[in-house]
Amino acid sequence: MSKLIRFGVSLEEDLLIKFDRLIRKKKYTNRSEALRDMIRDELVKKEWTENKEVTGAITLVYDHHTRELVNKVLDVQHDYHACILSTQHIHLDHHNCFEIIVTKGKSKEIEELYQKLKSIKSVKHAGFMMATKGTDLS
Repeated sequence: MSKLIRFGVSLEEDLLIKFDRLIRKKKYTNRSEALRDMIRDELVKKEWTENKEVTGAITLVYDHHTRELVNKVLDVQHDYHACILSTQHIHLDHHNCFEIIVTKGKSKEIEELYQKLKSIKSVKHAGFMMATKGTDLS
């Protein structure tokens, strides 16, 4: 574990009041934990903008009865097999399916995969969660 360092931060009173409201709403126990999370989030975003090797999750909702839709989704996934670690297919009801695609690779390739899946006609919803391999975060 890294050495703990304390430092001071100067903020306008109104900004600090808003920050304290935010961290209470998000259930942080203290300002330090909230700041650490914010810093880590920015470092993850930085990894993604620098096309580093990252991880993430893509989610899709679609009606599997739509003609050729499942084949189109699978074709795109096969084109990007090198950056797909795992997929999970969940039946929400008789028509709708929820798919989770766990990825690892260069951020640009993963974003490209997401955009291609999201733009397939009849995909009802697509979501994307950026994450990191965690090697540069404490």
